[in-house]
Amino acid sequence: MEGADYEVLSVREQLFHERVRECIISTLLFATLYILCHIALTRFKKPAEFTTVDEEDATVNKIALELCTFTLAVALGAVLLLPFSIISNEVLLSLPQNYYIQWLNGSLIHGLWNLVFLFSNLSLIFLMPFAYFFTESEGFAGSRKGVLARVYETVVMLMLLTLLVLGMVWVASAIVDNNKASRESLYDFWEYYLPYLYSCISFLGVLLLLVCTPLGLARMFSVTGKLLVKPRLLEDLEEQLHCSAFEEAALTRRICNPTSCWLPLDMELLHRQVLALQTQRVLLEKRRKASAWQRNLGYPLAMLCLLVLTGLSVLIVAIHILELLIDEAAMPRGMQGASLGQVSFSKLGSFGAVIQVVLIFYLMVSSVVGFYSSPLFRGLRPRWHDTAMTQIIGNCVCLLVLSSALPVFSRTLGLTRFDLLGDFGRFNWLGNFYIVFLYNAAFAGLTTLCLGWTDYRCLSLVSPGCLRRPSTSDLQLGVGGRKLDTAICCPGLERRPGVGGPQDLESERVGGRGKLSLLHCCII
Repeated sequence: MEGADYEVLSVREQLFHERVRECIISTLLFATLYILCHIALTRFKKPAEFTTVDEEDATVNKIALELCTFTLAVALGAVLLLPFSIISNEVLLSLPQNYYIQWLNGSLIHGLWNLVFLFSNLSLIFLMPFAYFFTESEGFAGSRKGVLARVYETVVMLMLLTLLVLGMVWVASAIVDNNKASRESLYDFWEYYLPYLYSCISFLGVLLLLVCTPLGLARMFSVTGKLLVKPRLLEDLEEQLHCSAFEEAALTRRICNPTSCWLPLDMELLHRQVLALQTQRVLLEKRRKASAWQRNLGYPLAMLCLLVLTGLSVLIVAIHILELLIDEAAMPRGMQGASLGQVSFSKLGSFGAVIQVVLIFYLMVSSVVGFYSSPLFRGLRPRWHDTAMTQIIGNCVCLLVLSSALPVFSRTLGLTRFDLLGDFGRFNWLGNFYIVFLYNAAFAGLTTLCLGWTDYRCLSLVSPGCLRRPSTSDLQLGVGGRKLDTAICCPGLERRPGVGGPQDLESERVGGRGKLSLLHCCII
């Protein structure tokens, strides 16, 4: 063989080894995400659905759980996609000739973007509908019972759903872009209609992020306040512990002596309420034993970090709105060739890239908090070891829609200059100036409105009577999903001004059905 042939063979071998290396790295990354998601789902699933006497139902639920694990792993990969790309670009800029990071290149990053796009389409359009129909199917009438009969029914239902969705997408594309859609045929399913369908889903996800993220930014302060120990000036744990003990004693007396109350008692509900109070009392004991550093330094620092991150997010969006008016380069666009390691995507260099990554994660966490805090999706919130299979499927679909829209969401708001790779940059609506501008303005306005409304509610609670030391009547402990006035369960406190009284007894209801609260009609 001549020298030129050896050079060609060497280049082909190098390309082959790079391709194999990228496949191995992608497989290892996805396997890690899959294991983490499987561990998370097993903590929320309902064990009774997998240990049931009917082996067929248990097998169906196990298969559906694996499909949900795959979908959740893709969602987690979509969340990490943009931060990983930004950090990789900064690493290549800092260490361009390092031998140990040769595996990190533009081809690998571009391949990861394409894989996430492919698996997101696969999960949203095929796997999750299959998992839902599979858990709800029973087999066709007259057919033999078994898993295979359920598979046949699920496949038929999925084919009918695919035809329905495909027809709707074809009609929608013909309405939106008549000239182009009229030339497309149904044979262009993979090249035209599937990306168009995913573009519509991504647009819905971006709109969902527009609503959930401002709500989550406002809720992050209250959620953090519940997780961390507040200074003694802001909460009195001793009185909360006393009230919790009084309520537990009242419920325990009702369980031991049910004939002393003229209302019918639900013993199972009472036992659940006692367990909830015991768990709450244990948590209060742990909070009371917190160190002074954790109490006086941790909470203020956490609030300060949230305030800085929220203000920085709104400031960046406001600056991006001005850039959209004067510079066309601020518009989000796609990048087909991943040219990493050439220029930093932040004006502050590596420090700015770290800030971008932190803001992206912060907004994603805020969007999830806002999603589960909204009244429309509050019932979808997973519960520890008590989440039904259909509820797990719904959570996985919603999280995938939110996470797959995160790269487009971040680039549209101007949180990063990193252009969208692969098919993420092919969305038609990204090139519409009015959509992008109105989206940025709506995000800034909704965030300011939610934060202002939260501050107004907090300030409206500050009255001359609230500046005194908080009494037990101000501390309401949730029991069984409803709030009980502590003056009712604490003897001797009902005579304080503004606490207890017949009007409070009359206003406390159970479930809105006109029944008096159990603690109100039962004297301790």
